[in-house]
Amino acid sequence: MKQTALSRRFHGLLPVVIDVETSGLNPETDALLEVAAVMLAMSEDGKWTRQETHSYHVEPFRGARLEKEALEITGIDPSHPFRLALPEGQVLHRMFSVVREALEKTGCYRAVLVGHNAWFDLSFILAAAKRAGLTDNPFHKFTTLDTATLGAVALGDTVLARAARRARISFDMNQAHSAAYDAERTAELFCHILNKFPR
Repeated sequence: MKQTALSRRFHGLLPVVIDVETSGLNPETDALLEVAAVMLAMSEDGKWTRQETHSYHVEPFRGARLEKEALEITGIDPSHPFRLALPEGQVLHRMFSVVREALEKTGCYRAVLVGHNAWFDLSFILAAAKRAGLTDNPFHKFTTLDTATLGAVALGDTVLARAARRARISFDMNQAHSAAYDAERTAELFCHILNKFPR
């Protein structure tokens, strides 16, 4: 497999920024409602930039718990006819295909999930993949890159909106709790921190 500057940066791991919106906090019982993946690029001189966003609305799995409080926070109506949601297995199959193409292009052997409180996003991805019987998950099963931790170290704040503002990244609270919006701000924060502290 060819080596690239990006593949060398994290020893073959490809950072992919993920954000999920859910109907609760338990990945075993609560629904995955939105998921977004933001791809990243690194130039030969080591500068990181945000690239395309892949965003999906997800149908709650049968029997999923839909907590009223969680839905009020996200503003998501799982039964809205214009959500154009897909079953979680179809969504993950599409997203995993995008990530595998990026792995091949960059010469990386495994994706690593980048997220704000990344364990939460990874736990929902793993649970949904298990329910769907998907065995081709390209993400590392336990390693993540967490921008909450990185933000605390680099900027002195663990809250996404405040860390973003400290990095001079605009953050609109009216758009927060959309998977695509939060993933894009997380990607910009991750790139800012990596560019501030080059290898």
